[in-house]
Amino acid sequence: MSSKLDQIRASKLPSNMMQFAARGALQVSAAENIEILVYLAVHNKIFGDLARMTLAGWDEKSSLVAAADPKTPREVLDYMIAPDNVRPKLLPALLENPSVPEEKVGKFALSASRESIEILLASPRIRAAKSVLKVLVSNPYVKKEEAGEIKKLLVDGKVEVQPAVQAPAVPTAPGGTRVTPAADAPAEIAGHAAVEQEGGDDEEEGGEVPDEVVTAYLGEHAEEIAAEEGKPFQAIGGIVDLLGADYFPVSQVGEAAAEQAVEAPARRGMVGKKPVAPADAKRLNTVQKINALDVKGRIQLALKGNKEERSLLIRDGTKVVALSVLEAPKLSDGEVQKFASQKNVQESVLRAIPLKRRFMKDYIVVRNLVANPRTPLDLGLGLMKNLLIKDLKNLSANKEVSETIRSLATKMFKQKLDQANKK
Repeated sequence: MSSKLDQIRASKLPSNMMQFAARGALQVSAAENIEILVYLAVHNKIFGDLARMTLAGWDEKSSLVAAADPKTPREVLDYMIAPDNVRPKLLPALLENPSVPEEKVGKFALSASRESIEILLASPRIRAAKSVLKVLVSNPYVKKEEAGEIKKLLVDGKVEVQPAVQAPAVPTAPGGTRVTPAADAPAEIAGHAAVEQEGGDDEEEGGEVPDEVVTAYLGEHAEEIAAEEGKPFQAIGGIVDLLGADYFPVSQVGEAAAEQAVEAPARRGMVGKKPVAPADAKRLNTVQKINALDVKGRIQLALKGNKEERSLLIRDGTKVVALSVLEAPKLSDGEVQKFASQKNVQESVLRAIPLKRRFMKDYIVVRNLVANPRTPLDLGLGLMKNLLIKDLKNLSANKEVSETIRSLATKMFKQKLDQANKK
């Protein structure tokens, strides 16, 4: 550990030197610079963002050396293999590094992209790591033939590595609609940009979610869970909003009456004086089921449950539970699109969505986040550059969003329109 890092840990460096450190400009070795940057990225609220940006563009050669070296500090390796930080060029070296725990690789495998899945399946270490394979098979981007290969590996471990040859795929919307890339959309999300129809009720993915997924999440968030222990389910927006206003007689829409109705036996088929439709009765039963669970139980349900349960748990007032929904292997694009537009979720949920590359490749998610008045201003402003001309025009007239968002949308709309007219 470098003396500079000791000084940073002890907060003994002046502000200008801390800024140099966050830019990777200290006169220390490349390995020490990386260690300092990771420490700042993980622990420093003031210079963390700058350190993360520096790490994302850090010299590939020295990054590869650190990724492959078993003696690299654990915190550095954990940072490099984290789903939000991993660089594809470094992934093969990280996967073969024995100091990178299988538990961390498993978390990465759960939401890995197509490119990363191919790298994972080509890794000799991963092909022999059953704990990782059990998680990887739940990844929604794993193809049928790859799932079959993984299952065979789990049984006998004798499958040969096949080179991945893949024809260019035609992008599709969640409902199977063919997508035409839009000319003015950023390349990363162009595949979804021209979809006019939002994702509907996607089919539930088949197969059980491995217990390892739940164990990994519970272990990683043990401190937060302990701090929230005993906290009951309490939906953002209240129970009437959760079940629907039509659920209760007009005279009983008060919170206390609504809660009393939820506690009534579902078998009566009635709430107050109104008959309960079968779908509503099912939702009521789901709420009762969730109410009976502690924080750990709700997290397990968020990760392993169905779409109905996720739609309720995303609104859990306990942050660690709500965020666990975004880690669910069966979570569909259509669900995330809806979450991005909801005004009755925690701000932390809206902030967590853009941290996952998979979600940000869906244009509808980006558009819904910007148009959601509950989205934090800094987040909305940062995402606006990805919007199409027609959506910028709609946003400029949206009275629900802040004046700042509307003004910038108007300015960007005019700029993009001028650029389009010049072509």
